[in-house]
Amino acid sequence: MKKPNIVILGAGYGGMMTTVKLQKSLGANEANITLVNLNDYHYQSTWLHENAAGTLHHERTRISIKEVIKMSRVNFVQDKVVSIKQEEKKVKLENGEIEYDILVIGLGFESATFGIPGLDEHAFTIGNINNARLIKEHIEYNFALYHTENVKKQSRLNIVVGGGGFTGIEFLGELANRIPELCEEYDIEKNLVRIINVEGSPTVLPGFDPDLVEYAMNSLESRGVEFVTGAMLKECKPDGIVYEKDEKLVEIPAMTTVWAAGVKANGIVEKSGLKTNRGKVEVRTDMRTPEYDDIFVVGDCALITNPENGRPYPPTAQIAIQQADVVAHNIKSLVSGGEMEGFKPNILGTVASLGHNDAIGVVLNGQKLFGWKATIMKKIIDNRYLLKLGGIGLLMKKGKFNIFY
Repeated sequence: MKKPNIVILGAGYGGMMTTVKLQKSLGANEANITLVNLNDYHYQSTWLHENAAGTLHHERTRISIKEVIKMSRVNFVQDKVVSIKQEEKKVKLENGEIEYDILVIGLGFESATFGIPGLDEHAFTIGNINNARLIKEHIEYNFALYHTENVKKQSRLNIVVGGGGFTGIEFLGELANRIPELCEEYDIEKNLVRIINVEGSPTVLPGFDPDLVEYAMNSLESRGVEFVTGAMLKECKPDGIVYEKDEKLVEIPAMTTVWAAGVKANGIVEKSGLKTNRGKVEVRTDMRTPEYDDIFVVGDCALITNPENGRPYPPTAQIAIQQADVVAHNIKSLVSGGEMEGFKPNILGTVASLGHNDAIGVVLNGQKLFGWKATIMKKIIDNRYLLKLGGIGLLMKKGKFNIFY
C-alpha cells in the first residue's frame, strides 16, 4: 500500500505544532511528511512587537526549523507557495510542484489596510521578522537624523501607531520603554518625542475588561503615550497622517506610522478557489474544509464561530496550537484508522504585555491580573509553548526568565 503524502503549508504556530505532533505519532512506514515554508525558520509572532521596538533582538524570536523537526522524518522544502490545485491534489510552488494526499493549510495572515489611502505605501506593519527589523531601524534612523538637519523636523520624532488592539497596545508598551534609551543615545530631550495611538473604537482593547483597559491606558500614558480614540484614520502620507474625529480632520506630522489595526488570512486561500468567508475557510468541527475531506486548515486561515456569541474566535497563537493537536490527531486517524475528533477551543486566559515589566490579563475563571503578576504569567505562557515545541533544550535557549526586571 502506498504511503500517503502529508503536506503542511506554513511554519507558523499551527503548522509547526502539527508537524511536531505528526513526526511523533506517525511511523516512518506509515506516511511521508513534508513541511513547506518560505523561510528556514519559525518565529514567535507574539514577540514581533518587541523586535519592532528594539527591546528584543530578532535572533531570540526566530527558531531554526531544523532544530525542531526531525529531518529523518520530515522533508523540509524552503519555497514560496503560489497556489493550491485541489482537483489535481497539487501545490504550486515558486520553484516547482508538490503532490499531496492530505494537505494542511497554515499560511498565516496578511495585513488588512481596508483601502485607506497611503497605508500600503507609507505605513509599516508588524507582520514578520523583516518588517519588525525595518521598523526598529527606521525609528533609529530618524532619531539619528534629527540633529543633523539645519531645520529640525518634529515629524522625525513623532511615532503614530494605528490601532489599539493587542498588537498595537503591546507595541506601544515596548516603545514607551525603548524611547528613553534612544533619547539618551541620540541626545534628544524625551519631552520632544510623541507616541500617538489612533483607535477607531471609543476605547482601546475593545471588548476587554474595562478595569484592565483603564490600567493599561494609565500605565502607557504615564510613560508618554497619547491616545486618540473614536478616531478614524483617513490617510497616511510619507510625512504624516490624517484622522477624523468628531467630524473634524486632524493632521499629525510623523515620518513613522505603524499600522496594527487589522489582519486577514493569506490571500492564497481565497485565490485558490476554496470556499471562504471573509477570506477564511469556515472549517468543519474536525478542521477540514467544507468541500474537501483531504484538506485541513489551521491558524489564521481557519474560521471557527463561537456558538455563545455568534462571533469568530480571534486568531490567537493559543487557539492555533490547540487546533494543531486536533489536526494531527485527525490526520493520524485518516492514515491508520481511528475516530476523528472535533475542535473545541479551551481559552485558558488572555494576557497582554505593556512592556517587559508590566502587563494585564484575564486567566482561568476570569481572574484579573495586573502588573508584575500578569508579567510573570505572560512569560510562563511564552515558555510553555517553547517547551511544548522543542523540549527543555529549546526552552533554555530561547525562553524568557527575566521575571524580576
